[in-house]
Amino acid sequence: MSGVADKRNPVLDCCGGLNNVDYNKVDMSVMEDVLKYIDVYDPRFCVAVIAIIFNPFFWNVVARWEHRTRGLTRLFGGPYLACYCLGTLIILLNVYRSHSMTVAMKAQARWEVMASPEVFYAGAALMALGSVLVVTSFLALGFTGTFLGDYFGILMEEKVKGFPFNVTENPMYWGSTANYLGLAFMNASPVGLVLTAVVAISYQVAIIFEGPFTEDIYRQRAQCCKHK
Repeated sequence: MSGVADKRNPVLDCCGGLNNVDYNKVDMSVMEDVLKYIDVYDPRFCVAVIAIIFNPFFWNVVARWEHRTRGLTRLFGGPYLACYCLGTLIILLNVYRSHSMTVAMKAQARWEVMASPEVFYAGAALMALGSVLVVTSFLALGFTGTFLGDYFGILMEEKVKGFPFNVTENPMYWGSTANYLGLAFMNASPVGLVLTAVVAISYQVAIIFEGPFTEDIYRQRAQCCKHK
């Protein structure tokens, strides 16, 4: 999934600034305590991890193949229908990912340290924040802008620079991550925390591959316009 934010204006990236974290100062004893409650050999946990990693890998591979060959455009008779079909498949895969994460959370032990009203309400607040980021991002980009339309040659006329892109550069990704973290809090689920970390890492890797590639697509469009 992609979006085009204004690169000329500084972006306050409240959720994606992982490069600023000093990992040497992280208290690993807390993570060790969390891992005591997690069965990594549980098939439901393994399915959730596979679903999390597979989704961004799938849409990046398919979208790049489409950009290179226009195979989906030819198959569906046009770029818009092809983009809508791929986007619908991505949505279904994400629904399954959410389902598999929920099943894994319910199957494993709760962490009593998290079983408090304060943690529950913090989780609800995270889910509300995440939903706002996801919904407003979708409204700002539209269906094709959200679901890799630029790989199909469906380019936006100008870069999106309003909310939520003036808050974080990848609001769809970090909004989804906030939703999963909130769900883990509300369920007092240590396995939910680990799965949310896997989601965040998967999205960070996807951004590394998607960002430069999307910028190159628009750079090529700009060069073509100059030569006309």
